[in-house]
Amino acid sequence: MKEVQGQSFLQNHPCYNKDAAANWGRLHLPVAPNCNIQCNYCNRKYDCANENRPGVTQHVYTPQEAAAFVHKVFDARKDISVVGIAGPGDPMCDADKTLETFRLVKKDFPHVMLCLSSNGLAVPDYVDEIADLGITHVTITANAIDPEIAKHVYSMVRYDGNIYKGIDGARILLERQAESIRKLKEKNIIVKINTVVVPDVNMDHVPAIAKQAEAWGVDLMNCIAMIPVHDTAFENHRGPTAEEIDNMRQFIGHYVPQMTHCKRCRADAIGRLCEA
Repeated sequence: MKEVQGQSFLQNHPCYNKDAAANWGRLHLPVAPNCNIQCNYCNRKYDCANENRPGVTQHVYTPQEAAAFVHKVFDARKDISVVGIAGPGDPMCDADKTLETFRLVKKDFPHVMLCLSSNGLAVPDYVDEIADLGITHVTITANAIDPEIAKHVYSMVRYDGNIYKGIDGARILLERQAESIRKLKEKNIIVKINTVVVPDVNMDHVPAIAKQAEAWGVDLMNCIAMIPVHDTAFENHRGPTAEEIDNMRQFIGHYVPQMTHCKRCRADAIGRLCEA
């Protein structure tokens, strides 16, 4: 498989560098409760303490509360190298809260790495601000590059004040995701894509996503097994096995480096990945 380029720059990022995960941790700040799309595998629950998956948090902070919390965590721990925002909704759906939080963190902790995770729909509108704030790592969740497949993954896309469903929503989302990645790479921002793998929906399509990721210049790809979640369209749909995910990573690894140590972090995750 390909190796991540610029490894020295990534040496302390536990998600982008597997070797760093044993010694360095991340702090996710849950400041963005809203979302501009509906994935068929997602049900955001803010108050569940016993689930370890994206979209889950026990509390949603204001930017000021989040910044104060960073101080408390940094006072208690010296192993946090990354402050990220990954929800529990989409950070750029609540762009004002997300960007203000990053501004406050950067002001008090100028040397900490800043990391953002988004579905990409709103990212093109904020790439300049993302770069100006010094956000060095951005993850875009890209579950398809073909709208005919994407329409089965997403039930709704809310864009420019309108609701789009089916193929129309899928086309808009995929176009915006491609624009996001292109613009981020033009700013020399490190880009990872997350791909939620769903058997009989997009699993056979993942190699095409990886090939496109290589063309985009994506730095890292994370294939995530879909978790069937109650009260979602895919609640009775099986997730891929660990063997299927491992085989997929081996098969597509010549296109783009593969992340193999993801813990599917909550939106309020703290600490090293082994503590997830």
